[in-house]
Amino acid sequence: MAKLTRRERIAKKHRRVRKKIFGTPERPRLAVYKSLKHIYAQIIDDVNGVTLAAASTLDKELRTKLSELTKTEEAREVGKLIAQRALEKGIKKVVFDRGGFIYHGRIKALAEGAREGGLEF
Repeated sequence: MAKLTRRERIAKKHRRVRKKIFGTPERPRLAVYKSLKHIYAQIIDDVNGVTLAAASTLDKELRTKLSELTKTEEAREVGKLIAQRALEKGIKKVVFDRGGFIYHGRIKALAEGAREGGLEF
């Protein structure tokens, strides 16, 4: 049997997670993706197939602040920003989709930042 690449392993876990997690208009899905350099978060309504809010380490609001932070601290700031943008749109409760990544390190920091920002999940 051929050995799976890192990306294939993550995709396999993500499919397994997505069987159980589904975003509705009342409780949308907070989806997270991390690359080696950046971390991205989106709030998605799966019923309508619409992204309601998004934030990442590439946002202009965060670029100047993030230059002296570690990747974990950057993830926490992205979590706070996505929470702020969600609250502006009236979204308080979400379902957390870790995207096949282990709930540890940067993924955990983003989730904690979103909770600090006022999101419930």
